Amino acid sequence: MIPKKAVIFDLDQTLLDRTTSLKKFLRWQINFFQLVATKDRESFIQHFLELDDNGKVWKDSVYQQLIHEFSIDHVTHDRLLSSYINDFNKFSCCFKDVENTIIKLKEQGYLIGLISNGRTPFQEHNFYALGLTEFFSSIIVSEAVGLRKPDPAIFLLSCQQLDVHPQDCIFVGDNEVADIQGAKAVGMKTIFFHPDPSIRSLIADATLHHYTILINLLKTI
Repeated sequence: MIPKKAVIFDLDQTLLDRTTSLKKFLRWQINFFQLVATKDRESFIQHFLELDDNGKVWKDSVYQQLIHEFSIDHVTHDRLLSSYINDFNKFSCCFKDVENTIIKLKEQGYLIGLISNGRTPFQEHNFYALGLTEFFSSIIVSEAVGLRKPDPAIFLLSCQQLDVHPQDCIFVGDNEVADIQGAKAVGMKTIFFHPDPSIRSLIADATLHHYTILINLLKTI
């Protein structure tokens, strides 16, 4: 088996533990703006997560809905959205063992890239906050290039920036449509990531639950 030359990652819920980061941010935001009573804080957070739909819904509508449902009248949704844009990255955190794994991949000669569907510069700031930028040879955020996964063009753009063929790449992501199907369509091998060991992909070449085994997993596909 010929070793692959590049590993390309999704960001949210792949490298960035978005759910944990978001909960930490929301606890801070609720306290900072005194949004709801202590007894309602977890309800506010849970409802935010439901409305947010794993990042698929932009936060202006999320905050508008929450302000209405929790009868918040001392701060506007625009102010909360501005806080989200400017402050969320302060709470960004990786999944366990991501940093060590990225360093080992680089030491072993892999090219490393990132493709994230999202807004710029919001997603860049979230990624930079993880402290991994120096190890990545290509960083692509969809809004900046006018393309979104699963469009094959965004995967091919990453290959172009890394100067590799799609067949020499492995894509790691948590979304079976945007990440796995999109990457497979251009000929990349794929790894589906989910921290819950009970959840697997039937279409990816492999499933990853813990980053400690990623390097060995790369050698099997």
